[in-house]
Amino acid sequence: MNNLDSSYDVVGIGNAIVDVISHENEEFLLRHDLVKNSMSLVDEQTALAIYNDMRPAIQTSGGSAANTMAGIASLGASTGYIGKVRNDQLGELFVHDIEAAGVDHLVAPASTGLPTARSMVLVTPDGARTMNTFLGASSTLYTEDIDTEKVATSNFLYCEGYIWDIETTKNTIRLAMSIAKEANRKVSFTLSDTFCVERHHKEWLELVAGPIDVLFGNEAEYLTLSGCNSIEDAVKWVSGQVEIACITEAHNGSTVVTEGQTIDIEAYPVEKVVDSTGAGDLYAAGFLYGLTKQYDFETCGRIGSLAAAEVITQTGARPQSSLAEIVSTTLDL
Repeated sequence: MNNLDSSYDVVGIGNAIVDVISHENEEFLLRHDLVKNSMSLVDEQTALAIYNDMRPAIQTSGGSAANTMAGIASLGASTGYIGKVRNDQLGELFVHDIEAAGVDHLVAPASTGLPTARSMVLVTPDGARTMNTFLGASSTLYTEDIDTEKVATSNFLYCEGYIWDIETTKNTIRLAMSIAKEANRKVSFTLSDTFCVERHHKEWLELVAGPIDVLFGNEAEYLTLSGCNSIEDAVKWVSGQVEIACITEAHNGSTVVTEGQTIDIEAYPVEKVVDSTGAGDLYAAGFLYGLTKQYDFETCGRIGSLAAAEVITQTGARPQSSLAEIVSTTLDL
């Protein structure tokens, strides 16, 4: 694809969410009957109950695809983001933060309806994160909110699996995928969560066999999607179904699978995991950035691994330092 004909290197589509992050102990999870290391959708009442019981928290813009776009922008590529907020205080925070990160926000805030989405992110001492999300305005992303030209002229479309939970947004993401494919652009997708894979298993198998070119997920998500009992079998299963499959394996690194080739990528060591929130999002950011620069797959994986290692040493899912400088210094690119 010719970058000169592109409005953005990557456009992401997902739930526009403000994260409310606090460090809690295991007892907190038990008290609220929460499944550790998962993402659960909650109503306003449940979100309020969790919030009122949380320790002092950090409020920061989040959303899986939005985090990935911020990571790609930090690496130096051009990005746009499709996600709905309300014109309320949290909505203003979200738009400010994503544009300050160098990402163009491509959907006008709603003036009526549900409030901006928020996620209570509970980080336990081992660095695991448990998310409880009220989707709010993000669930009202309609097909008419899609800027057809922006999607059709961007090299990559990146879609988060979380957005599949609402019928309205599912239809919107299907439209974005069809626009990208008709324009001969690449579609990338992240599996997001094992519970998402379970909920949408049949449809996602169809996506893998259809419009998806680049697929991201961790070991558990790939095992759930494939129905295999071992990651080795899952690798064989996905090989050839998509152009590129990236399987993240936490401290064991990642595996990049293409038809006829499997590449093992080592994890970059970190002194202490502060918060694993965003590790997968930033891995995808690094890998996609590498693809926009037409680097080989191993280099793409190393950039992804480095970006993920950087974000887990801090609280929050977006880079607080220039990833472009870190990658340039570490990888000599």
